[in-house]
Amino acid sequence: MQPYYWESAHGNFGDDLNLWLWDFLLPGLRDVHPETLLVGVGTVLNRALLPEGQHKLVIGSGFGYGSLPDMSVQQEWDIRCVRGPLTAQKLGLEPDKGIIDPAVMLAEMPEFQNLPKLYKKSFVPHWESAIVGMWPSVAAQAGLTYIDPCGEAKAVIRQIAQSELIVAESMHGAILADAFRVPWVAVSTSASINSFKWNDWASTLGVRYQPLQVPISSRAEAKMKNSNFWGMRFEEYPPAPENPNDRVVDEAALQEARGPRQTPLRRLIKHSLALPSMLRLRQASQTAPQLSRDSVLSERKARFMDVIEGVRRDYGLAQ
Repeated sequence: MQPYYWESAHGNFGDDLNLWLWDFLLPGLRDVHPETLLVGVGTVLNRALLPEGQHKLVIGSGFGYGSLPDMSVQQEWDIRCVRGPLTAQKLGLEPDKGIIDPAVMLAEMPEFQNLPKLYKKSFVPHWESAIVGMWPSVAAQAGLTYIDPCGEAKAVIRQIAQSELIVAESMHGAILADAFRVPWVAVSTSASINSFKWNDWASTLGVRYQPLQVPISSRAEAKMKNSNFWGMRFEEYPPAPENPNDRVVDEAALQEARGPRQTPLRRLIKHSLALPSMLRLRQASQTAPQLSRDSVLSERKARFMDVIEGVRRDYGLAQ
């Protein structure tokens, strides 16, 4: 059995954690049922991503992009649970199949337990914001520790767990904050942030997705997100493709964001233009945060582990 994950060319910890989470939850999975693809954490229930003609075991995945895969050949699908009730509804499943995002189980891994608090307030942007925005400097000026969602997954997870408050544009930034009992505030910089998947997860825990809007931090970021920046409009680019791997990241925007060393004057101008982003991010960090109830999270994790026990039994895995 091989875990599937969507691999971003830039890195995205919320997808990369599939590389080792399932070895913790289902020890020995790689030694049995080589014909089965384990479809786990991520918004990957997408026709363009998942292969046809292969048996797929779905544990906690979500829908949110593109179109649903063809599930007419029932023998190819073993759907044990999905991320939330919205995905369950899309797939024609009973609402109780929408249990939780499996990433919450990271809090049960010994290496992430009892970590000391090192950061007062931290910001986890969406990976698209991270690759073209000015968020490291914006976060620092707002008094927040910047957590790069494109960084090594375990390092990112530790930083989230070691924070006292998380401001999250990254959905898995909020999911993991909640799992580690770190209060969180949701923000969004553009309409490109997928509210369906956020609401899918949030509804499982009785929390709300009502993100505070934070202005885009740079012209390069506006180009990437087909948005506006200080009166400049960047809306001529095509919508996101069915397959996220086919999305063309504007090379000019990347070059602008990662360009050669800038003059002090140019750097000053760029930081001045990002001032609204900094002020709004600071305001977000001072907003009353959310946290799901302990009892609700525990109940969802228990239901998820019932699913895991069923998979262990049915696929002949070690207990």
